[in-house]
Amino acid sequence: MEVDTAISGTQTLTKHSLPELEIYCYLLVLLFLIDQKRYNEAKVCSTAGIARLRNLNKRTVDVLASRLYFYYSLSYELTGDLAEIRGNLLALHRTTTLRHDELGQETLLNLLLRNYLHYNLYDQAEKLRSKAPRFEAHSNQQFSRYLFYLGKIRTIQLEYTDAKESLLQAARKAPVSALGFRVQCNKWAIIVRLLLGEIPERTVFMQKGMEKALRPYFELTNAVRIGDLELFKSVAEKFNSTFSSDRTNNLIVRLRHNVIRTGLRNISISYSRISLVDVAKKLRLDSPNPVADAESIVSKAIRDGAIDATIDHTNGWMVSKETGDIYSTNEPQIAFNSRIAFCLNMHNEAVRALRFPPNSHKEKESAEKRRERQQQEQELAKHIAEEDDDEF
Repeated sequence: MEVDTAISGTQTLTKHSLPELEIYCYLLVLLFLIDQKRYNEAKVCSTAGIARLRNLNKRTVDVLASRLYFYYSLSYELTGDLAEIRGNLLALHRTTTLRHDELGQETLLNLLLRNYLHYNLYDQAEKLRSKAPRFEAHSNQQFSRYLFYLGKIRTIQLEYTDAKESLLQAARKAPVSALGFRVQCNKWAIIVRLLLGEIPERTVFMQKGMEKALRPYFELTNAVRIGDLELFKSVAEKFNSTFSSDRTNNLIVRLRHNVIRTGLRNISISYSRISLVDVAKKLRLDSPNPVADAESIVSKAIRDGAIDATIDHTNGWMVSKETGDIYSTNEPQIAFNSRIAFCLNMHNEAVRALRFPPNSHKEKESAEKRRERQQQEQELAKHIAEEDDDEF
């Protein structure tokens, strides 16, 4: 009896030792260790789980495997050893590609992009992103993360328009519960819009649960909008720790030129003629030769079309041209034409997307026409029958 019981217990254990159950147990233990902040033990557990996962090639494990990949990377990130697993992540990405595990490919691509961006390796991240196979997104969360990383890469590469689109789309697609992720998306999107010369609406900073986190960026936006270089410097120094933790310091340094240009635009609107010495004072330029710097800044702004003015080098003046009536130019016509073209394109796309039942283009037969057709058919049949009788 004891032998039979032992054999049946062994059979039961063998019967339930499924790969899916084993990976799920790895996940539970890993989550427990991370929650208890036992990160070194979590690293050991996640490494063992990945080693076991390499020997499995079952589609039923793919979803659990993608979660295990994420916590594997997280455990190493929490201990500051993220660079150690970059080779393993690349090998796992190659394996999932060969096995056509698209969910695993999505997850590992995002983890690799995060790994590269953590160490400011933007060029390598862009090379990986451009060479990685593309397919339809399976996870909305992974797609949101991909858009966020893509927006950061585009921002560093000075492609602000594409970066803005990616960041705003990532913020829209993110789940409502992912507040921290949406806050990060909005922080980068605000900086990108400022670099594009746009001023974000106040409602962006007043979103529920984001007011406190976006307060430094609200004050920064206010300084850029006014064009006050001194206020901009004080805000940058006041929230330096916040900007450093968000890794937006380099982008804020780029904003200095936008602040100067905004201030110069306000000066050109306010004064028809002003000396370059006064321009340097109003812009609060703190360089050794502020007048020469003001002259170069004004020249560049005129060349770029930011202001409509000329420089009188003899007297050292900036002479602003009179702002004429905009309705006397072709700008309103161009604006209306672009809007009308947009509406027409949208209408054409909507028409192409419509689906119609078969033969719906043919006119439906009315009851009167149907009676006439039936009467004609009866008369024709009667006439044929009479001809047959005559022949008989």
